[in-house]
Amino acid sequence: MKFADFFCPKSVAVIGASRDKEKVGYTIVDNIIKSGYKGKILLVNPNAAEIHGIKCYKSVLDIKVDIDLAIMVIPSKHVLHALDDCAKKNTRFLIIISAGFKETGREGAILEKQIIDKAHIYNIRILGPNCLGMIDFNCPLNASFSPNMPEKGTIAFLSQSGALGTAVLDWAKTNGMGLSKFVSMGNKADISEIDLFKDWLDDKNTNVITAYVEGVTNGRQFMDVCSKVTKQKPIIIIKSGNTDAGAKAVSSHTGTLAGSSKAYEAAFRQTGVIRAGTIKDLFNLAAAFAHQPLPTGKNIAIITNAGGPGIMASDACEENGINLAQIKKETVEELKNFLPPAGNFYNPIDVLGDALAQRYAKTFEVILKDKDINAVMVLLTPQAMTQELETAKALVEALKKSGRKIPVVTSFMGGHEVKEGVDYLNSSGIPSFSIPEEAVQALKALIDQAEWINKKQDELRIFKADKKYAAEIFRRNLDRNHYEIGEMEAREILAAYDIRVPYGAVAKNITDAKEIIKKTGFPVVMKIDSPDILHKSDVGGIKVGIENEVDLDAAFESIISSVKKFMPDARINGISIQEMIKDKKEIIIGVNKDPQFGHMIMFGLGGIYVEVLKDVSFRIAPLKESDAREMIEEIKAIKLLKGVRGESPSDIDSVVEVLLKISQLVTDFPDIMEMDINPLFVKEKGKGSIAGDARISIQNKE
Repeated sequence: MKFADFFCPKSVAVIGASRDKEKVGYTIVDNIIKSGYKGKILLVNPNAAEIHGIKCYKSVLDIKVDIDLAIMVIPSKHVLHALDDCAKKNTRFLIIISAGFKETGREGAILEKQIIDKAHIYNIRILGPNCLGMIDFNCPLNASFSPNMPEKGTIAFLSQSGALGTAVLDWAKTNGMGLSKFVSMGNKADISEIDLFKDWLDDKNTNVITAYVEGVTNGRQFMDVCSKVTKQKPIIIIKSGNTDAGAKAVSSHTGTLAGSSKAYEAAFRQTGVIRAGTIKDLFNLAAAFAHQPLPTGKNIAIITNAGGPGIMASDACEENGINLAQIKKETVEELKNFLPPAGNFYNPIDVLGDALAQRYAKTFEVILKDKDINAVMVLLTPQAMTQELETAKALVEALKKSGRKIPVVTSFMGGHEVKEGVDYLNSSGIPSFSIPEEAVQALKALIDQAEWINKKQDELRIFKADKKYAAEIFRRNLDRNHYEIGEMEAREILAAYDIRVPYGAVAKNITDAKEIIKKTGFPVVMKIDSPDILHKSDVGGIKVGIENEVDLDAAFESIISSVKKFMPDARINGISIQEMIKDKKEIIIGVNKDPQFGHMIMFGLGGIYVEVLKDVSFRIAPLKESDAREMIEEIKAIKLLKGVRGESPSDIDSVVEVLLKISQLVTDFPDIMEMDINPLFVKEKGKGSIAGDARISIQNKE
């Protein structure tokens, strides 16, 4: 369903319009009128003849025309009946401002579900309930009870919080931030960010999409929509609920390190969504995208009248992977023709503290002629002779004259002294930030967006696997009500997906162990085999580097006695005897099933210290090869895998394949809840990877 009749309907009915200025039903009517709405305004109040000079109807059914959009400001208990009436008037959209639904508890949740179920039958889309409403700045229509109506612009904003929404509207109005649309989603029972993002993709009045979200209900659909939208328009989101306090405890390394915040971070990264840390960051970035073109590269030039801010900006650029452009020799010579000898002709270019507007403008003009420079940042600190407003005007004029489509950001630092200049820049489409780091952050977002748009979309690789054999192992465990699959069966599943595992077998006793040794040879690794023991080293259940039969006897007895001491009730299948892998690096690959997005795959430094070092990266399955390679590149320990101090590089290509095969495995078997391969032994380049230890937990259907 297209949302044109939602944002700019031909007729709007307010059900629950009020004559009392203290009530929401009055404010909404007042806002609709004051916003300049040109369509029909239909008011429903059985106890009033008119409000604001507009006729009131006793019932929706008394209205003689169809209703495109109805706004309900009535007690929750009356909404269901009013919905029936709206259906008879061919209503297509409904905003339920009223509270008293799932936010109040079980009874409210039941009522909310009844309303949504009935709305689906009627083919009516609902915003809310328990929301602030919406504003379309182009229609124009203020169908909310917010008193603030910022100026028209190209930024769309949606919020799951009504209170935050009113604050944002006030902030936007105060700071001259133009909006195209504003939507408060409230309980988000029907219309969600997914619907709005899809609609705003085709909205010619919206260039930038921004949002405050607390959570999404359909993670896979959210990712699919965002992936499509961000290729054409930036989506900037501030996500609350970023700590995992109070989250359900999980047993695997992956589960411990994951948490919902990591899932959102991975989902945003894979779909090109830009994540803002604060509301200020959100609108700083939106301001840059609203008026600035995307850069064609990472080389920027900095112009400043003070050394300190120039250094701050340079540091921030390096930290964000932005290059300070090499200023060409001919450009330097041209700068020397008019800049004082004490200035700096290289990057950052220092025009000195006594620079007037003309010196700034001339420097800017020269820099704009250099086609190797992809973006420009202009810094200004107010000094005795500084011409803040004149400089702003000169920059705007110089950019127009140059004819270049190049991103330009500024930081006019200070308060009252620079306000006129800042206001002029912002109104002219050149964003000005309070500190250099914010300007760099905006440039980084522009660069990232350009790279995302140009990023080649690779296809999913599908590997040959014995899915039938793996399914039989899962079925066998479910039949026994075993939801933790021990190492030996987990190894079989990995092998079914062509992931190498060390040769090994389970010994029931020392005699079995010696028979296995005849095939493996020494040295070996010995591990307790039990579906009840997840972390073997914690209970003395693992011995490494067993070199001879004497050590074999001692290790066998030691493992059994230690496990029985720490976990006397654990089921013990025996002791796994495995060949010992030498000359390798240890990493971890894990899986944790997120309730919103599904399987989240983790990669990082392996071994027992993974939870301490937390040098890990995450992505949502299914993975493409580019996702897997980006995961590997993100960890700090990547240099260890690439080879340091004469070491041979590790077989990173084989790790990519293991990640993709694990992604295929969990996609094939959605009931996998958690999984760890820890460690994955990575041999030197060309020699592959071997899964040293593995465990898998599956969903309890009950």
